[in-house]
Amino acid sequence: MILNRLSILNYKNISTAELDFAPKLNCLVGMNGEGKTNVLDAIHFLSLAKSATTSMDSQAITHGQDLMALEGLYEHEDGTPEDIHMGLRRGQKKVLRRGKKAYRRLAEHIGLIPLVMVSPADQWLIAGGSEERRRFMDIVISQYNPLYLEALMRYNKALQQRNALLKQEEEPDGDLLSLLEEEMARSGGCVYGARKDYVERFTPTFQHFYGLISQDKERVSLRYTSHGERGDLLEVIRHSRARDRATGYSLHGTHRDDLEMQMGGFPIRREGSQGQNKTYLIALKLAQFDFLRQTGSHTTPLLLLDDIFDKLDAGRVEQIIRLVSGDHFGQIFITDTNREHLDHILASTSSSYRLFHVKGGEIST
Repeated sequence: MILNRLSILNYKNISTAELDFAPKLNCLVGMNGEGKTNVLDAIHFLSLAKSATTSMDSQAITHGQDLMALEGLYEHEDGTPEDIHMGLRRGQKKVLRRGKKAYRRLAEHIGLIPLVMVSPADQWLIAGGSEERRRFMDIVISQYNPLYLEALMRYNKALQQRNALLKQEEEPDGDLLSLLEEEMARSGGCVYGARKDYVERFTPTFQHFYGLISQDKERVSLRYTSHGERGDLLEVIRHSRARDRATGYSLHGTHRDDLEMQMGGFPIRREGSQGQNKTYLIALKLAQFDFLRQTGSHTTPLLLLDDIFDKLDAGRVEQIIRLVSGDHFGQIFITDTNREHLDHILASTSSSYRLFHVKGGEIST
């Protein structure tokens, strides 16, 4: 997939922009806080129907403005054009259109334009709670398995309703609790199976990329943990009902899953240096790219690299530059405050490229 043109109106600190991109490499240079990441975030919004940096859609609208709009003109690998438009007014629901037709459900769009983003916020995959690592799995699997996203949404809805009943002062309806638990077990079983399969298939690819970047200096692994491993998920959830009632929320289910990130057999959050943690995260995302490229629609994802070279030694920077400059990766968008890093990348490629300067939300070439 190639993004040929991006139009931006009132997105964060960018009031208006019309950007034409190179099919291979696009670099954005500027100081922190000028708007480089906002360009990448706009691309992310068009692919996944949400911002990568804000949880509330309205926060993406420029201060003092009532609406924002994004439009991407894409090209499939067979040359077929694709026009995606996103519009949002304050106080209203966002509207996503493919061509001139609005989606009835945003979930229908996920996977059409696969995308992988590497950013400083990825540090929370290691330092944050298990919800960050579940989100990492969910974003990948949802882009190649639409049935997974449906199951995940059903599970979360049933979980929310069960938790509401558990919080009631009066004794909740037992039959209704049973129905919700059955839905959690049914949909949760689908979620568990998809996550287990994903981690098993994904781990060797991740280890391969980590080895390339680190030059095989460390050994890394991933381990998926879930209450689904204990057997019948319905029995696991029901067995905990009395305790759940006392705490006011559900203690068992796939919403408690985790992805243990290890180096040398120990948690990397305890063992890893800043450089090793950064290498771990970049390897995860490059493996995510490779995994998506080979699954689902077999479409090459867009790769967004936001300020990825900080805290890495020269050897690891060199390996990453060599990797992303090769033919294996498709269209790439890179931001950096250091022009030298970008010049090094541009000197390493014979492919077409464009260099953008970003200052105060204004973008120039």
